Amino acid sequence: MSRRILVLAHTGRRNAMIAAQEACTRLHDLGLQPVMRPEELADIQREYGELAAPAQVLGDDVTFGDVELVMVLGGDGTILRAAELVREADIPLLGVNLGHVGFLAESERADLEETVRWVAERSYTVEERTTIEVLVWHGDTLLGTNWALNEAAVEKANRERMIEVVMEVDGRPVSSFGCDGVVLATPTGSTAYAFSASGPIVWPEVEALLMVPISAHALFAKPLVVAPTSVLAVELLARTDATGILWCDGRRSIDLPPGARVEVRRSEHPVRLARTRHTPFSERLVRKFELPIQGWRGPIRHQDGGTS
Repeated sequence: MSRRILVLAHTGRRNAMIAAQEACTRLHDLGLQPVMRPEELADIQREYGELAAPAQVLGDDVTFGDVELVMVLGGDGTILRAAELVREADIPLLGVNLGHVGFLAESERADLEETVRWVAERSYTVEERTTIEVLVWHGDTLLGTNWALNEAAVEKANRERMIEVVMEVDGRPVSSFGCDGVVLATPTGSTAYAFSASGPIVWPEVEALLMVPISAHALFAKPLVVAPTSVLAVELLARTDATGILWCDGRRSIDLPPGARVEVRRSEHPVRLARTRHTPFSERLVRKFELPIQGWRGPIRHQDGGTS
């Protein structure tokens, strides 16, 4: 039986639909069975006609349990959407960046042929990325639950009014202030929204959670990096009538009335990312953000083999 690879593409973009057809053809040529979701396959067929290589249909021909790997063609948003689909199925994601920064992606569009070959040869490793579980309370009432790979962001609902919040770590208050919001992030999310809010960059291997205030009106409103076992909370003060909104990975939202409480803890269900290269995170950071490194010489090597 052929190994099945799910090809997931952002079919709202022409370049993604072209890349999906190429990926399916190359997978088929190397003896693998491409699989597509019915709606995405229909989008491509409507635009370009039948695929050159036959693809099985997820849900009709195969289930998630039959899929070895998901190739995600798009930007970080497409990878986050893919994570929603496969998180509980425990299938690794391999991203091919068709967007801008594409921090979650492993390869670029120009590397698609080589990436497919690596998949065929099983020349990839799988790493687990921490996700967070999110609960929203209002008094004793649970308003909703959610999860995130990057972050849960508590934000003001109205542009003209800030929200007043109290930040809490492990059941104890840390600071209270008015602000535009608070980002509760994973190490993976430290290069996303939390980075834009001046939070620290945390290497993916570090086990930690982050709290990053957004535009806080306070003397002490610094980003916090806490233990992965910690429980974080943000409460909207009930003394004001300003409402908020919770966004999980910028994709799923819950309205927050005054007095709402958002609790975040590490989830038991990580997201698995496939890696075809063993590139240090520092190198990825420099490449993705185009950081200046001119003048770097590296460690000085002595004749006895030591460095300084």
